[in-house]
Amino acid sequence: MKKTLLLKILLRSFFIHAALNFRRMQNMGFAFSIIPLIRAWEMGKKDAGAMLARHLQMYNSHPYFSGPLLGSVVRMEEEKKGAGDAYDVLSFKKGLMGPYAAIGDYFFWGALRPFAGIVAVVLAFKGLIIAPFAFLLIYTPAHLLVRLKGFFEGYTRGKQGIEFIRGLNLPRATAITRWLSVVILAVFTVWLSYSEYSLFVNAPDIFMAVGAIGIVMFSYFLIKKVLSQIYIIYGAVGLFFILVYVREIIS
Repeated sequence: MKKTLLLKILLRSFFIHAALNFRRMQNMGFAFSIIPLIRAWEMGKKDAGAMLARHLQMYNSHPYFSGPLLGSVVRMEEEKKGAGDAYDVLSFKKGLMGPYAAIGDYFFWGALRPFAGIVAVVLAFKGLIIAPFAFLLIYTPAHLLVRLKGFFEGYTRGKQGIEFIRGLNLPRATAITRWLSVVILAVFTVWLSYSEYSLFVNAPDIFMAVGAIGIVMFSYFLIKKVLSQIYIIYGAVGLFFILVYVREIIS
């Protein structure tokens, strides 16, 4: 298949979430991505309609992981040339869209985006203009890697395109990213305790040290109780807002 055709399909996949609907979710975006393939093959109305109909069925996955899945589907459709038994293609889509959605939500929404946001907030608090750029530099390469390379790996390997996603080991990356978020928040908390912005700026150093250690140990206790790090992160952010509000009232 020509690279220009693959690029057209890939670019359309970036808009797969644009026509989200509550009946069949992202089906229109997926079918929209497939249209260049139908045009390139110059399919008749009957075959084109059949191909569009099967890709207009219910589809819902993480938008970033639609690239790898779409690449594999394009290869499978190419092998069939849009004809023959479509059950294999549909079962492949339905079998992977759920796991891909879970992995994507878990890593991108639940770990990487909060981590990038925390780093950006810390830099913004320090008055650094690079804060928004830091967020983009942390977040953008990861999702572009999954979208771009995942699409071409899916097209090259077909059904075995899932091996590319498995090789990324995103569950482990999620755990590491969440731990880093907790560590950054702990360090930021200690720094705030000793800064001029602290409510306890005049408190003895020993109290500050004990308080910082207490926060870290309490977070460790919650993690040992199988509480998600993401809840700890959101809880810490909420606590910061409360402290800032109290400080404004006092001042």
